[in-house]
Amino acid sequence: MNFIDELKWRGMLHDMTPGVEEKLANGGIVGYIGFDPTAPSMTIGNYVQLMLLSIFQRCGNKPIVLMGGATGRVGDPSGKDKERQLKSYEELDSNLEFQKEQAKKFLDFEGPNAAIIVNNYDFYKDMNVLTFLRDVGKNLTVNYMLSKESVKKRLQSGISYTEFSYQLLQAYDYLCLLNEYNCEIQMGGSDQWGNITSGTEFIRRNTDRKAYAVTTPLLTKADGSKFGKSEDGNIWLDRHLTSPYKFYQFWVNASDADLPKYYRYFSFKSKEEIEELEAEFGDNPNQLKRILAEELTIRVHSKEDYENVSKVSNLLFNKKATKEELLSMNKESLEAVQQEIPSFKIESNESLLLEDILVEQCGIFNSKSEYRRAVKANAISVNKSKVSDPQHSVGQDEFIHEMYLIVENGKKNKYCLKKH
Repeated sequence: MNFIDELKWRGMLHDMTPGVEEKLANGGIVGYIGFDPTAPSMTIGNYVQLMLLSIFQRCGNKPIVLMGGATGRVGDPSGKDKERQLKSYEELDSNLEFQKEQAKKFLDFEGPNAAIIVNNYDFYKDMNVLTFLRDVGKNLTVNYMLSKESVKKRLQSGISYTEFSYQLLQAYDYLCLLNEYNCEIQMGGSDQWGNITSGTEFIRRNTDRKAYAVTTPLLTKADGSKFGKSEDGNIWLDRHLTSPYKFYQFWVNASDADLPKYYRYFSFKSKEEIEELEAEFGDNPNQLKRILAEELTIRVHSKEDYENVSKVSNLLFNKKATKEELLSMNKESLEAVQQEIPSFKIESNESLLLEDILVEQCGIFNSKSEYRRAVKANAISVNKSKVSDPQHSVGQDEFIHEMYLIVENGKKNKYCLKKH
């Protein structure tokens, strides 16, 4: 499998320096992508680049994940119209350690092409400013640095020397990786082209070696909006910031027009497999979304998480969901349910009448007479069991995980009640 050919059919190739295809023809090349730890977790946007590294490795090459312990302290101006707010060293170091563990989940760290993780802080921790200016700053002219798009876009609004110098750090990173790991290819999003080619130029001026660059297009949705966000904000790879259920729903709720691109960027299925799926389900895009959502939820989270997500979806959308299926759900799944349907916190330290809970504590019914009419119409159920007695008393043993009640009023109205 040839790396560049793979990128081409996936639509993941934006630009490359001359000679890359020949260099990669037989595999066995070392390449890297940098990640600055400026957020508490990687996002689905970062996953585009993790996917690129994974494809690179599957094509017989050795990937390096370069964590920006140093560059994260400076701030990359690429894609930004104003100066970044600097993070504390403590926050950056914490983010970096967390993101290292995330990266380990998506690449193979064993075998002849085992991935490695490097922290670029190690390149600079023993270097003083005079050494940096003499050995690094001397090798790229201000004129050359000003020509970069990330800098030109900021000349009117202003750019600090700190962010202006970012491309020097990225260029020096590349040289260090070339010297220490024989790393000859740097990859990234198209917004990184200026920084990456500063590195290839820096290496050209300082060595007799040749370095290469490959970039992917910036992934956008069919309507032109930024990829990787939902109505609630970023889609994180951390379950505590974006639950597995929310992650799954992001893909299930994708626009039909985005599906071809998403499959090619994120699925490990072959070209033939993807085209077969598109032919089979061309008139059923929702099924295509569910297949992709399953693959990605299992990969980013786990098989168990996907199974729990399926239980949540089944409870919310399948009218034939059973009591046994509800009672088998874990706490995390029930928390996901709570976020998707009207939810109430209730006081229940002892047995309470259901009518008192639903009328007085939750206000689901405006009056007890309204509640009683619903019971008489056989419309009320608690945890999938129909309530036939208006004086039904809710015992502590009815709470799932000693905490949750799922109440239904008719076929469409579901409520999650949670004890304080």
